Amino acid sequence: MARNRTFNPGFAITQTAVCSLLVSAVLQLPLANQAYAQAQQTRQECEAAQAANTAKRRRRPGGRVDCSQLPEADDKIVETVVDGKPRRRAPGAVNDARLKEEQTFTVLREDVEESPVPRPSVNDYKDSVVFPDRWRIVEAIGYTDNWWDPYNRNTLKGDVPLHDDWFFNLGVISDTIYEGRKVVTPVGLQTTADAGDIDLFGNTEQHSVIQQVAMEFVYYKGDTVFRPPDYEFRFIPVFNFNHTVVNELAGINANPQRGVRRDDAFVGIQGAFIDVHLRNVSDNYDFDSIRVGIQPFNNDFRGFLFQDNQLGVRLFGIRDNNRIQYNLAWFRRLEKDTNSGLNDIGEAPREDDVFIANVIWQDLIALGHFSQFSVVHNRNREDEFFYDVNDIIQRPASLGFERFRNYDVTYLGFSSDGHFGRINLTHSMYAALGEQNRGPFVNQRTDIRSFFAAAEVGADFDWVRLRGSVLWASGDDNPFDDEENGFDAIFENPQFAGADTSYWLRQGVPLAAGGKVTLSTRNGLLNNLRASKEHGQSNFTNPGVRLIGVGADFDILPELRATVNVNQLWFDQTEVLEVARQQANVDESIGTDVSLSLIYRPFMSQNIVARLSYAALLPGKGFEQLFGDDTQHSLLFNLVLTY
Repeated sequence: MARNRTFNPGFAITQTAVCSLLVSAVLQLPLANQAYAQAQQTRQECEAAQAANTAKRRRRPGGRVDCSQLPEADDKIVETVVDGKPRRRAPGAVNDARLKEEQTFTVLREDVEESPVPRPSVNDYKDSVVFPDRWRIVEAIGYTDNWWDPYNRNTLKGDVPLHDDWFFNLGVISDTIYEGRKVVTPVGLQTTADAGDIDLFGNTEQHSVIQQVAMEFVYYKGDTVFRPPDYEFRFIPVFNFNHTVVNELAGINANPQRGVRRDDAFVGIQGAFIDVHLRNVSDNYDFDSIRVGIQPFNNDFRGFLFQDNQLGVRLFGIRDNNRIQYNLAWFRRLEKDTNSGLNDIGEAPREDDVFIANVIWQDLIALGHFSQFSVVHNRNREDEFFYDVNDIIQRPASLGFERFRNYDVTYLGFSSDGHFGRINLTHSMYAALGEQNRGPFVNQRTDIRSFFAAAEVGADFDWVRLRGSVLWASGDDNPFDDEENGFDAIFENPQFAGADTSYWLRQGVPLAAGGKVTLSTRNGLLNNLRASKEHGQSNFTNPGVRLIGVGADFDILPELRATVNVNQLWFDQTEVLEVARQQANVDESIGTDVSLSLIYRPFMSQNIVARLSYAALLPGKGFEQLFGDDTQHSLLFNLVLTY
């Protein structure tokens, strides 16, 4: 295919000049052909005269005829060099200085195949094309907006601004849970669903179905590729439906007339805040920001002390090119809905305040390892009776004197997360120091002195990750003295030793008949003898817990992971249990917790995640003394769909 035109480098081509050159080329085609014919005729005449002169063996008048000075009349396209670069010229145009210095046109001969692409006309050129912003430039090459596709161009996922540089992001998560479990269930105080139940505990079979839909609306200003947004407004409503069947009356409601089945629905607000970018403090976008409203917060890497969505004010930022991160926060805890665990903004906030100051320092100990130092103060002044929606007393807890308490406790913490070479390490240590106006079993002021430590070590071997876990939360060895040594968190949600796949972490085990106080709370690890995690106060007169566990993750397929965990559990101290249950010589052994889970991601992403897990608690001697020797177990199916 012959090219229509070539341009000399360095020659400034404007749209008007391009059109002029095209017109000039068309007009010069016949002139170039005429010059070509004349050059051919002149050369032929010269060569004939030279031949005749040679035949007569004498010179023509005026000297010998030299045809080499005549211009070339070759009928091929000739390659020439202009300004050091090769150019192609038309026959007969070699002596045209203008064409040699400015531009050269290729004359299309009849025997050369012509390009199927038509020559552009003057109307095909425009002065400029206007785009509303730089994010829409790709529309010119055919990219379209698909609202249903979260991975390609989508205005609902913040890929294109709604106006100016304001963006909108919509997130939707559907979380479906089916759980069949065998959990110690007290026999109702007033009556029972089974006339044969004459002991403390009755039928242990329970079933529940939970459907939850969380929607996240984010409206923010600014490009977030290298820096936080200038302004951000976030709203997260969560819709919950739960269905539960417990085969003992008064197991799910204090009123036995409510039966053994409960269907409930609730809408909670898990996020509603404004985030303002205050300033940049370096060229690397180190910054200070403030966030006000209901917001998520996790004080440490594994959720041991305080992980919740609460109402508060948080000042945060980074320094030293994101090497140092800090948080200064105050939270006023909201009341929770009993059956869903979501925030209930219809109730007045609790008289419970959490003050937090922490610093996360990257690469402090080793490259790739994060260190965190934190100071957390919890101030509680709750002095009114509170019953949950199932008419069960929550504050004060039905333990000991059942009197109002208030406390001030400060947690000093050091946590880390990262790796040393191929060894992964996560750890947390806390000291809880404070005082309480009275303890559960004494009517006098008490000092709080309790401790917590946990660590998980892991290593990867091709498609297998091996883990080892240890944990200790101190227990109180004398519930009648003026010092409380049992460690309790503010609102725990531990991602540790199997997390909610583990039976002990997933299930809440009641301490005694009536279900007023639990030994350990649901989605919790500590044996804190609370009324509940959602409504109850922290309790530092508790037996504590010790754990040693091993686990492994097997990436069988890119889409399929299997996880196995085995944890051995003990009470740290048993004196509080013996007093609360009026039962002597309780052994420390809780038992062995064994769990297996399969996680399937069909698209190798988090958009569809299915999990099936089974867990069993093989009772130790202490558990048998308190609850009997039946093996406790749970089966969990969880399907998460994310947009």
